[in-house]
Amino acid sequence: MAPAPVLEPQFRKDEKALCFHHELLYDAKVIDLKPVDGDDKKSGFQYKVHYKGWKNTWDDWVPEDRLRKLTQENRELANNLRHEVLAAQRAAKAPPAASKKKTQGSARGSEERQTSVTAAGPRGQKRYRDQDLEKEEVFQTRRAVRIYMPDRLKSLLVDDWENVTKQLQLVQLPSSKPAGYILDEYFEHEKAKRRPGSAEADILEEVISGLKEYFNKSLGRLLLYRFEREQFFDIHTQMESGTSKLAGKTLADIYGGEHLLRLFVSMPELVAQTNMDSQSVNRLEGELAEMLTWLSKEPRVSLFFASTYESPGQAYIDKVKSSV
Repeated sequence: MAPAPVLEPQFRKDEKALCFHHELLYDAKVIDLKPVDGDDKKSGFQYKVHYKGWKNTWDDWVPEDRLRKLTQENRELANNLRHEVLAAQRAAKAPPAASKKKTQGSARGSEERQTSVTAAGPRGQKRYRDQDLEKEEVFQTRRAVRIYMPDRLKSLLVDDWENVTKQLQLVQLPSSKPAGYILDEYFEHEKAKRRPGSAEADILEEVISGLKEYFNKSLGRLLLYRFEREQFFDIHTQMESGTSKLAGKTLADIYGGEHLLRLFVSMPELVAQTNMDSQSVNRLEGELAEMLTWLSKEPRVSLFFASTYESPGQAYIDKVKSSV
């Protein structure tokens, strides 16, 4: 058997980069690096980063998938993430009447949605340096779910964003492992841990049912990039047709794991529009955190997020451009 290849570090000491922390990408500099497992360079590398403009006490060792090269595209991604966090904060603070009005207009904004990652960071709270961002203490008191998005899933979200918006590719549909199937698999896994008829079992069933409903109702309005909308219109037409193989199916039976992750990202803003009390929000937060942790482990990552992206062809691309 041939020996495993020695991996080369993707980032060098003193290299400037962008680094994920919480739900945003920050300017950073690699100040040190080392193998993940002792001196074994076959195990990959981790990097010590210094965040630009922050004290050295925030320096942190991070895995490679938290870093992004300092390119124009990644700079654009960082700006898009920041704008989404601001939008979510404003939606959470808006009074009920204003929130309702904002929701009605969200369909247009969602056409250019960019993937954000509303996640608790691995090292506790950090102050946002930008004057436009609210203080962390205020952000945490808003009536919304705070979701811990594991780094593996965070990386998948960014890859998904790049495939669709930069590479102009689409996920093949219908998915072989659609969102409804994934949620049912988690339900079967988790219900074995809960006593039948207990409050915990009822909550699990209610959360799974609610996520399916949220997915079906919000996919066309909130979870698509502009480039995917023509595909969605075609799917919807087939669903309405009495002869198509998609007739009678729901969107949760057709779209897969990538779009389900986008729903998790949007949950804080969606919950902010409801009248859920703090106890219910806390329960939902715990359920979603458990589910995301389960999703982030192998073999589920390979099983549920192995969608094939394909080029839809020049005719599709021209049609999208003509509709802008």
